[in-house]
Order: sequence, then C-alpha cells, then structure tokens
Amino acid sequence: MNIAVLVSGGGTNLQALIDYERSHADCPYRIVLVVSNTKNAYALERAKNAGIPAQVRSPFSVLGADKAKEADRDTKRIAVSDAVLKLCKEFSVDAIVLAGYLSVLGGDIVNEYAGRIINLHPALLPKFGGVGMWGHNVHEAVLAAKEKESGCTVHLVDAGCDTGKILVQKKVPVMSDDTPDSLYERIAPHEHEAIVEGVCLLAKMLES
Repeated sequence: MNIAVLVSGGGTNLQALIDYERSHADCPYRIVLVVSNTKNAYALERAKNAGIPAQVRSPFSVLGADKAKEADRDTKRIAVSDAVLKLCKEFSVDAIVLAGYLSVLGGDIVNEYAGRIINLHPALLPKFGGVGMWGHNVHEAVLAAKEKESGCTVHLVDAGCDTGKILVQKKVPVMSDDTPDSLYERIAPHEHEAIVEGVCLLAKMLES
C-alpha cells in the first residue's frame, strides 16, 4: 500500500512510520510521498534524509501571496486539498495519513479517498475533538476538564472534523500535577505506536 504522509511540524510520527517500514521486511505500507502545509516543517528534513519525495503545499504556494492574503479560510483549505489530491494521483498514492497535519482536508480529496484517509488525534475521541482541538489546545482542555485519563486516537477521516470511525486508541493517566507539556510527553510515545498500528490496520482493511 503506497501512502502519503501529511505533516505540519517536527515529524516524530512520520519518523515512527519510516523506522517501522525500514525495520520490517513484511511492512504492509510504503511511504511514497510526504506533504507539508508549512515550508519550515522539520518533517521535510526527515523525509529528505530517508530519501522520500517531499513537497510543500500551503495557501501561499498554491494561490500565490496576494490571493492567499485575501482568500477566506475555506477557499485556502480547498485549494490546498485539491493540490494535495493532484500530488497523490501523481505518486500513485493508495492511502493518506495525517500525522500532525494542522489543517482540515476538504473538497474532492475526501470523496476520492473515502475510507482511505486516517488521522492521528492527541486525545481520546469523541472527547476533545473538532475545530480548534489540536496540539496543546487539546491537552489544556483535558486538564481544564479534570479528566483522569487521556491519550491518542487514530481514526478514519470523513466530511466532519474528528468524527470518523475510530481504529486505534492508546490511553495514559492524567496526573494531578500535569502541565500541557508533561501530558504531551506522556502521550507522544503512544502516538508513535498508534500511528503505525493504524496504518497497518488500514492496509489490512483495504486488502479485504
């Protein structure tokens, strides 16, 4: 199964996928493309180091600086999503993995890859999902709600935001003295496990 991994930041979950692929001869997926919506994402360097084609598709790169400044959020989101779809077709991508991708896909890509897009979310969905629930925003919300546990979720992407079928969840306890940073540090290793499990599970689902 050829996969594209969409990223926005450091790419630690991308690295987990790369490491698993390189260390398992029977790995059911092959990373053929990495796409970032930010040009300075270190994930691009990780892809380069692994010899994986990496591209940037941001509102500025797709629309141009002037149009991107004037465009509303939905226009920019659809333009970037359409550009990613074009890339995925060029690279014969079978499935798409959102690994710390801080944008919401829209338009034709969601329909054309229906059932073949998964996302990693840093909380136990259906709690703490939806618009604005990303990164430390999620961990702050978990702590504010005085939850006793948190974790991460890998789910299928549908037309909603964090509403698709759940494939994998990993749980960790929330400590009384936790900060958003400490909670993130406890969850992060489980994210690396979950993203690999989720992609392997998706490969099995698409085989059947």
